Amino acid sequence: MKVLKIGIVVALLFACIVWAISSFLGPDDLSACGERPDPSKIACIQADAIVAVSGGDTAARADEAIKLYQNGWASTLIFSGAAADTTGPSNAEVMKQRAIDAGIDPNTIIIETQSQNTSENAAETISIFEKQGIKSAIIVTSAYHERRASLEFERRAHGVSVRRHPVAEDKQWNGWWWATPSGWVLAIPETVASLILSTGGIAER
Repeated sequence: MKVLKIGIVVALLFACIVWAISSFLGPDDLSACGERPDPSKIACIQADAIVAVSGGDTAARADEAIKLYQNGWASTLIFSGAAADTTGPSNAEVMKQRAIDAGIDPNTIIIETQSQNTSENAAETISIFEKQGIKSAIIVTSAYHERRASLEFERRAHGVSVRRHPVAEDKQWNGWWWATPSGWVLAIPETVASLILSTGGIAER
C-alpha cells in the first residue's frame, strides 16, 4: 500500500512538472480568441504584422502564420531566418514561397534572411518593424520555442506590442513530448534559456 501511495505521488508530481513546462514554454495570447480577430477584445484585435520565426519544423511555423494571415490577423507577413544549408535558399525565402503558393499576395510579405539564431531573428526583425512603422506583432513559432522567442522580441521591441501564438503540434513537439528523450532534449534547454532571459540574462541559441 505504501509503495502504491508513493507511486501515485510520484506520478502526480511528474504530471505537474510536465504541465508546468508545457504551459511555460508555449504561451498563447490568442487562446481566448476565435478564429478571426475581435475588435471588442484587446487580446484579440488585429496586429500590424505576423512574424514566423524559422527553425525546427519551419513548414509548420510558416503554415500557422499563413493561416493567421488568411483569417485577417494582420495585413503584413514577415518571415525570418537564414538558410540552414547555405547552398540553397534561405528559410525565409522558402516560407515566402509557401505563402505565395497558398495564394498570398507577395507584396504583403517581407523576408529577413540574415539571422542564424533566435536572438538574431529578433534583432533583424525589429529593424524591419522600425523601418515599416510596425507597432504590433504576433510571433509564431513552435510551442517549445515560443517563450524564448517572444522574450527575445520583447526585450528589443520598445514601443511594439508583442503577442504570442505557437504552433500547437509539429514534427518535433506535441502533447506527448514528455514521453520521448527528444522531447526532453528540447524542453530542458529551452526552459533554462527562457528563465535566463526572464531574469535579464542573455541566452543566444
